Amino acid sequence: MRRLLGPLLCLWALRLPAGSGAAARGLDVASYRERVRAMFYHAYEHYLESAFPYDELRPLTCDGQDTWGSFSLTLIDALDTLLILGNVSEFQRVVNVLQEGVDFDIDVNASVFTPTGMPYGTVNLLHGVNPGETPVTCTAGIGTFIVEFATLSHLTGDPVFEDVARKALKALWKNRSDIGLVGNHIDVITAKWVAQDAGIGAGVDSYFEYLVKGAILLQDKELMSMFLEYNKAIKNYTKFDDWYLWVQMYKGTVSMPVFQSLEAYWPGLQSLIGDVDNAMRTFLNYYTVWKQFGGLPEFYNIPQGYTVDKREGYPLRPELIESAMYLYRATRDPTLLELGRDAVESIEKISKVDCGFATIKDLRDHRLDNRMESFFLAETIKYLYLLFDPDNFIHNDGSDFDVVVTPYGECVLNAGGYVFNTEAHPIDPAALHCCRKRKEEQWEVEDLMREFYSRKKTKKFTLKRAPDHGEGENAKDPKNASSEKAGEKRNSKKSSHSLLSCPSQSFHSKLAVLGQVFLDNT
Repeated sequence: MRRLLGPLLCLWALRLPAGSGAAARGLDVASYRERVRAMFYHAYEHYLESAFPYDELRPLTCDGQDTWGSFSLTLIDALDTLLILGNVSEFQRVVNVLQEGVDFDIDVNASVFTPTGMPYGTVNLLHGVNPGETPVTCTAGIGTFIVEFATLSHLTGDPVFEDVARKALKALWKNRSDIGLVGNHIDVITAKWVAQDAGIGAGVDSYFEYLVKGAILLQDKELMSMFLEYNKAIKNYTKFDDWYLWVQMYKGTVSMPVFQSLEAYWPGLQSLIGDVDNAMRTFLNYYTVWKQFGGLPEFYNIPQGYTVDKREGYPLRPELIESAMYLYRATRDPTLLELGRDAVESIEKISKVDCGFATIKDLRDHRLDNRMESFFLAETIKYLYLLFDPDNFIHNDGSDFDVVVTPYGECVLNAGGYVFNTEAHPIDPAALHCCRKRKEEQWEVEDLMREFYSRKKTKKFTLKRAPDHGEGENAKDPKNASSEKAGEKRNSKKSSHSLLSCPSQSFHSKLAVLGQVFLDNT
């Protein structure tokens, strides 16, 4: 089981001598990090001033609009970016605001999941499936549950969430073609493939992402085995000169020789399984497209070397920057920082307006559209900042961690190895395993970390609220954390809340974010 985590820990822990990489090419990493911080606050503050409580900011008209359900999506999506930027006080303020009058009542309604085990594409969490809802669902819509739903199961003690997510994954696996590929859309009632184009992009992408991340998060051999089998088929039938095309899922013949911007997550995913050489070659292909246009068009015709009609826009997507962040952790190749530099320069030059950052409607002439999607703050800015902030607590290599006392024994938190969901919200894998009733089922995080790193002292802390750091400070200062004096100071703070006891608490009274567990007594 532990072998699955090896590639992730080894890649994230890789460190080269100071002065290598970016410094050799004269790139001022600290300067770009602060520019990314300024980009975040330019967008965030204008959202609060002009668009809240709407879902999104309309930056050209300085107002807001609802797009995904009218629940202040941009604010919620930006929450953990605030933590990564070190602004814990603003994070806590927003959480307090959002908690007022809010109660979570999550139920996995039986009508959501069909006899095949695959869910409908659109579901109302309060009322279930609309009677007129189509049974045709994209592959990603079926296969992108295991990270969040397994987290829910571990935090609540209710296995139903993880069970239905696994059933959906296995249904897709069962219905793959004879050559090992899955299509783009399937009828969840009949299990017949409606769209038979196979690739790694839109409509399929996060299915593959969640097999890998679910395997890492849950230390699950079966999920990793599924992905590795898919990976063989993808290489055999869709890979051409380090590009990935779309093919017919049963025959393997090319159906669309295009690159989609959503596919740019793939090099980062490959780095998580240790396939760094292939990941870098594909990344460099994608980077050439960025340099050609100053962004990634939604579709790019590979043989023609140009955009596809009506797919020329760039809505400030994060995927290529995400891959750069992962690959830089693995290689320290300065080329990856250069992509970050180009992204900052391009977005500021082309997209920045007085009231935020606007979607680029057409990369050929840089016309803008009146929209700033929530993923700009949740993903694009976050990955950019992490690319330029190698000492961020997110990059913790496991050499520092907290031991928290629970009714079920000691539990390790803040050890690093965070797994990002597909919207770039990080989950501390150790926090999941704090909530296991049976001690023998607990993930031996402390022992695992000792296997990789030598540690002289182990600190024990009782569960506490996160200390309030000012804006611009790291959410966790490694120097303070590693000093015995600081440990005693933190341990001396008394918590008014009980120790972690997940099985006896309802879900709404637990919030695990970035390894910090907050409790309330409601």
